[in-house]
Amino acid sequence: MSRRSVLVAGTAGLATAGLVLTSATGVLPMADMVGNVLGTSPPPPPGPDGTIIRYERVYSERRKRQVDMVTILPSSARIRQLPVCLLLHGLHGNARRSAPTGLARTLVESVSAKQLPPFAFVALDGGDNYWHENQRGDNSMAMLLDEVPRWMKERGLGDANGVPFACAGISMGGFGALLYGRRRNERGHPAQAIAAISPGLLTSWREMSTRKAFKDTAEWASLDPLRNVDKLGQVPVGIWCGTEDHFIEGARKFIKLAKPEVAYTGPGTHGDSFYRRIAPDVLAFLGKHAPHNT
Repeated sequence: MSRRSVLVAGTAGLATAGLVLTSATGVLPMADMVGNVLGTSPPPPPGPDGTIIRYERVYSERRKRQVDMVTILPSSARIRQLPVCLLLHGLHGNARRSAPTGLARTLVESVSAKQLPPFAFVALDGGDNYWHENQRGDNSMAMLLDEVPRWMKERGLGDANGVPFACAGISMGGFGALLYGRRRNERGHPAQAIAAISPGLLTSWREMSTRKAFKDTAEWASLDPLRNVDKLGQVPVGIWCGTEDHFIEGARKFIKLAKPEVAYTGPGTHGDSFYRRIAPDVLAFLGKHAPHNT
């Protein structure tokens, strides 16, 4: 087998803006590995707090490397073509540290209480390239657009073609989520919702250049959501940013230009205390636009 799967159930302590996966059950037996690829094996059992998390390693041709793929499931019951929201991590982050504190638990509880339609989060390692091909041959956006649908379809997730209905992200991941929404619109298959939490929208090339994520100011301008608002089309967008966050200027500018469906700015810094507070609102926004599959 070219793919190794490890089940992870439960969360115990979440790092800042990150999900710490614990209580691993080990490597799956061969039959379960095959069943997982074919979408016939059941989800992992819930952890002590009810969270259901699956961890895998997959090879990305678009990134030319093995990447982690973390799936947060809303229920232990199998749901055919379970809708998927991509979850993009921030700068120096990874798939394992992409979710804010309480997101997985709140998702499970809200779906169980029928406050939300069931949907899953899927996070992948994207590197530090602001979710585009900054390094030649390492194209994290192409991974999301071209490879994720196939991976999702193999696992019985996403729509009939494995395509996610939404994308969410924090910080650099918020920038990436907005860029993903633009690319989906340009391909004629718009996402149904985009959620950007404290998105890494800067207004100064001098500051952005320190991140070494763009070759020059022209490339940054061509990809910057602040200067390409119209390219998002009509996709519903939600923006959340703390008023003490370093990115608040860019967030306010985006809100003014894009007039998103949800625009929240309130007390908070660029950290987990803010992210976990607004997580229920983010879930409510995504749930509003999630397909209602059974």
